Formats: sequence, C-alpha cells, structure tokens
Amino acid sequence: MSGNGPILVTGATGYVGGRLIPLLLQAGRKVRAMVRTPAKLARRPWAGHPDLEIVSADVLERDLLDRAVGGCQAIYYLIHSMNDAGRDYADQDRRAAHHMVEAAGKGGVARIIYLGGLGGEAAALSPHLRSRHEVAQILQSGSVPVTYIRSGIILGSGSASFEILRYLVDRLPVMITPRWVDTACQPIAIRDVLYYLVGCLDHEETVADTLEIGGPDVITYRRIMEIYAEEANLRKRLIIPVPVLTPRLSSYWIHLVTPVHASIARPLAQGLATPVLCKDTRILAIIPRELTNCREAIRYALDRIRQQQIETHWTDAGITVAPEWLHHGDAPYAGGTVLSCAYRIQLKTAPEDMWKPISEIGGERGWYFGDLLWALRGWVDRLAGGVGLRRGRRHPSELQAGDALDFWRVLEVDPPGRLLLVAEMKLPGEATLEFRISRRDNGQTELQQISRFLPRGLWGILYWYVLYPVHRWLFRGMLQSIARMVRMPVVLGPVAFDPKQPP
Repeated sequence: MSGNGPILVTGATGYVGGRLIPLLLQAGRKVRAMVRTPAKLARRPWAGHPDLEIVSADVLERDLLDRAVGGCQAIYYLIHSMNDAGRDYADQDRRAAHHMVEAAGKGGVARIIYLGGLGGEAAALSPHLRSRHEVAQILQSGSVPVTYIRSGIILGSGSASFEILRYLVDRLPVMITPRWVDTACQPIAIRDVLYYLVGCLDHEETVADTLEIGGPDVITYRRIMEIYAEEANLRKRLIIPVPVLTPRLSSYWIHLVTPVHASIARPLAQGLATPVLCKDTRILAIIPRELTNCREAIRYALDRIRQQQIETHWTDAGITVAPEWLHHGDAPYAGGTVLSCAYRIQLKTAPEDMWKPISEIGGERGWYFGDLLWALRGWVDRLAGGVGLRRGRRHPSELQAGDALDFWRVLEVDPPGRLLLVAEMKLPGEATLEFRISRRDNGQTELQQISRFLPRGLWGILYWYVLYPVHRWLFRGMLQSIARMVRMPVVLGPVAFDPKQPP
C-alpha cells in the first residue's frame, strides 16, 4: 500500500497494538498511535521514533476521533471494550464501531483492517464472539473497505488466553474443567498474527475481504494444557471434565486461581465452547508464512517470560485517570476531606540508589515489609471480586505509566524522583500511594511515602481509621527495610509528616 499519510493504530496500548506499532515502524511506515492516555506510551522503547505520532483520542468522542483519523491512509481497528466495560462491552463496541465508520468515511481513509475472532454462524456464537463479529459487520457497512481478519485464540507471553492457561496448569496438578476442554480449536502464535496484520498493507488482494488465520495445529484445549505442562517441565496434569461447570462458574474459578478478572474470564470462557477453526485458508497463498505450531508458540512464550522480555501484557489496555481530588486536595466537590498517612526517611546516598528498590517494588520482589499482610489483603480483594495481587508486574525492574502493579496501577513514573500508584482493589473510597525521592544538602536523599484516601460514606471513614495504626506500622517498616537494602547510613527517620505542609 502506497501513500504519504500515516497508518492509524487504534488500541495502541493494548496487547496487539503495542506490538504492531514497532513492526510497522521497522517496515518504514509512518504511524499515528491513538490512545486515551498518551503517558502510557511515553516510556516504550519506540516512543521517540521520528515516524511516530502519538495522539490523544477516544473512539467514543467524535470530535477527537475525527482529528485522529484525518489524513490517515489506513486504520488498524484493534479496539475491544471488554477490559473496561464489563457487562456493557458489546454496547460500547457497537457505538465505537459506528463512530469509526463515520470518522473514516469523513476522513477519506483508504481502508480499515480489523482483527476479530473465528467461529461458526453468528447465532451459535458466544456473546463475546458474536460482539466481535457484529463490530465487523458495522465496519463493513461503511464506505471504507474493510479487511476483516478472523483469528483463533492467540498464544503469546502476556496474552489473557495464555495467562489463564499458564496459571491454571502451573498451580493445579488436578483440574476439574468444563466439557469444553475437549473442544477443537486452532490457536495461533502472536508473531504470526502480527506478520499477517503487517502483510495486509502490502497485498491489495486483502482489501474488502474476510480472511481467517490460525496456526498449523487443530487441537483440543486439553491437549494445549498437556503441551504446556510438558514445556514447563511440570508433572502430567490430571484433567477431569464435568458437565456442571457453567461459563459463569468457570469464570469465578479462573478469577480465584489466575490474575484474569471474572468479568474478562467469563466472555472468554463462554467462547471456549465454540469450535474456532479456519474454514478458509486463502491467506496462506496471499501472504505465505511458515506458521508456528502450538508447542513452539508455548515454548517461545515461556522463554520470553523467563527472560523477562514481555513486550505487552493483557493488563496494559484501558484508560488510566488520576482521581480528580488528587490535584485539588480538600475541594468541596471532591466529596470530603482527603485523608493521608505519610512518612519520610533520609539517607546519605544518591537519589539513583534510592530509586532502585522503589522501581522493583511489588510482584515477585514483594513490598519489603509485612508481605503476609499484603498477601492477605490481596486474597480478601480477590474473594470480593477485585484484582488481587496475582497480576504481579510486567517487568521486575522497569515501570511504565499504565502498568499493572499487583492491585495498583502506575499513574505516573519519573525516575529517579517519583512513582504514583492508584488503587484498583475493592475499597470504600479511592486511594493512591506515592513515593517521592529528592536530593538534600550534604549528599543526602529523602524518600517520602504518602498514602492518600478519599472515603466513600461512613464505611469508608471507619475503614481508614480502623486500619490507620496498621498503615503507620506498615509504612515505617517499609521505609526501614528499603533503607537496609540501600545499605547507606540513615540520617533521619522514618518520621511522620504532613504532606500538605512544605518540607
């Protein structure tokens, strides 16, 4: 495909979009990345590429969308609202697709490339797969030709499907599964999906066509689990299918055992009962490719995890917004007083030395003090339907805005000076946790740890004051443990302070 306009990639912070952009740039394409939170791309290795333009837009807001689409020669439509909208994801996706049809037609776009899912007749599909197919139909109803790529389940480090597989097989030597465990499917490696998506731009035969992609293996989910256990050097897993596990019950079980939330697991589980097989293999001739088999895809994904080289993760998608009260303190519209608990410590060291343990917090490293309490809080949150601690972190020492960090989300990161986290756990209010590092006189560095909470009603106020003594003990212990890790003399603290007062 030729032309001077950029290629618009929607869903640029998502699992597929975040991997597609660098490949397009490597292929010499000009790329416009559309995101709702531009800061989430700021620390990606390719963020400063001269052929990359990052625009802030939301597909549900027409004015912003029109500006993002204008001047583009092609659009990759990689938006799916399941992470954000829970039960309303189908309606969100429907409205988003209609907006894109209007914006693309108005903007003079030459083509749209949409990544959806395999499956049979629409009436027999799960709500999740039916929604993906409906989005395709809406996009195809416009004046801009659409390439509809229908994909099998995607295997790759960090994908939701692979994370469910990994945690279930890793943690459960005996698995009670629904009957769908013996459903046939045709999984495809993420590297092959990306190859096809990039290749569509160079093959005009793919314009205004529906093409199906899948790996070389037609295989059951039971066999995928067995292959994973073999590649992960685990003992053979006993898999027992039973007829009583509904998709709803399965999603709750996935929620408890894996990092994937029930609201995401349920539509995925519903789709597993539908055979997702390629009936059309024309793409093999249009875009030749030696495909990755299931065992190789699992092996490669495990290698990336062991090497801690996960480019994108399923938790990356979604909007990251700072609570409004964070910048306005006790403003009346915030709904009440923002409560805080803050401690500081000073060491005779450089800010860079202090930043290292802060950048590694959470995940496998833990929280430096009271890890049993953190784990207990994670289990309580998980049982209450929250995200819990199992999401861990994408990388053991690198943080980007938008990263999931246990039951927090990275809101801002500015090494070696500041890390701001916003809570995603179940709470009777809104909470943030901030670490500030600043250079002081005489070669000293101060580390501040500040917890802020906006309670919701009486229960929120009671929650804060009941746990306040625990927070004080916990935060003091954390700072002391961090100081021991730095191994430099403590000059002051830890001592409590008022974050509203100047230092």
